[in-house]
Amino acid sequence: QVQLVESGGGLVQPGGSLRLSCAASGFIVDHYPIGWFRQAPGQERVAIACISMHDDRSNYPDYVEGRFTISRDKSKNTVYLEMNSLQPEDTAVYYCAMDTRRSLCSLIEMSYDHWGQGTQVTVST
Repeated sequence: QVQLVESGGGLVQPGGSLRLSCAASGFIVDHYPIGWFRQAPGQERVAIACISMHDDRSNYPDYVEGRFTISRDKSKNTVYLEMNSLQPEDTAVYYCAMDTRRSLCSLIEMSYDHWGQGTQVTVST
C-alpha cells in the first residue's frame, strides 16, 4: 500500500519558519520524484517544490524561491519542506505527492499519482 502522510503544519507568525514532513510507506522515496503542493482557500492547488529520484536535484516556482527548501532523508524514508520567511499569503493546506512514471521531477500537478491528505499551515499574528 502506497501511503504519504504530511505533518508539521500549524500556526506561525509572519516571518517565522516551519518544517513539514512527508513520511512514505509502501515505496522508497529515493526511487521516485516527490513534490510539495499547496491550496489556499478559494484557490487552485499549485506546486511549491519537487525533488528528483536518486539525487538532490530540485525545482521551485518563483514565489517560494529562496524561502523554501525540499530535502530527503533516505534512512527515514521521509521528504521535508523547510519554509522560512513565511507570509500570510503562504496560508494553505500543504500536500506531498509522488510521480511513478518519471525520474526528473516536475512542477505540473498532473504528473503526480499518489497524494497525502495534507497539513494546514496558517501564517497570522
